Amino acid sequence: MSAPVAAVAFHGVERHFGPVRAVDGVDLAIVPGEFFAMLGPSGSGKTTCLRLIAGFEQPTAGRIEIFGEAEAGVPAYRRPVNTVFQDYALFPHMSVLDNVCYGLRIRGMARTERAKLGREALTLVKLAGMETRRPAQLSGGQRQRVALARALVLRPKVLLLDEPLGALDLKLRQEMQGELKNLHRTVGLTFVFVTHDQGEALSMADRVAVFNNGRIVQVGPPEEIYERPRTRFVADFVGGSNLVEPETVKAWCGAAKAASLRPEKITLVDRAFIPADGIVVDGTVGQILYQGATRRVDLITAHGTLTLAAAGPAAAAIAIGDSVRAAFPRSALHLLEEA
Repeated sequence: MSAPVAAVAFHGVERHFGPVRAVDGVDLAIVPGEFFAMLGPSGSGKTTCLRLIAGFEQPTAGRIEIFGEAEAGVPAYRRPVNTVFQDYALFPHMSVLDNVCYGLRIRGMARTERAKLGREALTLVKLAGMETRRPAQLSGGQRQRVALARALVLRPKVLLLDEPLGALDLKLRQEMQGELKNLHRTVGLTFVFVTHDQGEALSMADRVAVFNNGRIVQVGPPEEIYERPRTRFVADFVGGSNLVEPETVKAWCGAAKAASLRPEKITLVDRAFIPADGIVVDGTVGQILYQGATRRVDLITAHGTLTLAAAGPAAAAIAIGDSVRAAFPRSALHLLEEA
């Protein structure tokens, strides 16, 4: 039995800009219908990969397939994909409905039919009744929904989203994360989402590919990326983590490998506390950052500084300079595959 055809497949793909390898030997298979996130810092290669799928760039080496069809030399307008950009790219002089229907108009569809499809797309993104407004009369979130409707009305096989929430404020960005996830479930398309925000990637994606220096360093479900990072880079970039050096890990549990220790796995305990199966660390409070439900506490220990996320009465009672005790289970130490 043959393997299912990938929605998007990269085979040894490279993209060079002079001496710079923006994409460096990427192999990837995106499953049809999944919400796939490309996550990484600026310059890591994620946006270039999106542009390669869209056809805005061509690979220097390797090949890209969309639903089994090789895309070498195929121009952007002939690919079964559409892109939603961070800056919306709406026509300010057109109404909402005309913006949504613009691609259908270019394709030569009759006015009545394209208006029908445009209204259906606006209903899908919860903008029914706003057909006659201009972009300047809309909020940032509404403009982003218009951009989504404009992309969806063309019925692409793959929807590409290039940091589409980056221009929104925090509260609206969080609301739109839920909206995008619900929209994905409704339309059932393959979504490829580029972001540098690890919170967005973890909360929305079915799988996440973490990029660094033009390469994918880890790909998997959000829980795996967060709980079982393979490298120092992934552990530090995705969620932030305490990176514990091999000599300290060996002293704590006998393994001579570097480890990741998430701040929320560490708790403040009474000075007399001795766990049955866990690790106790004494130290001095170096810094406290109030973060609402938790306080970020930097604890200066004999093994270096540990950052923990403290909550409750114990967290509220401590002050900078206090001598405190912290504890965590041995299982919270996740050994990294590279030193």
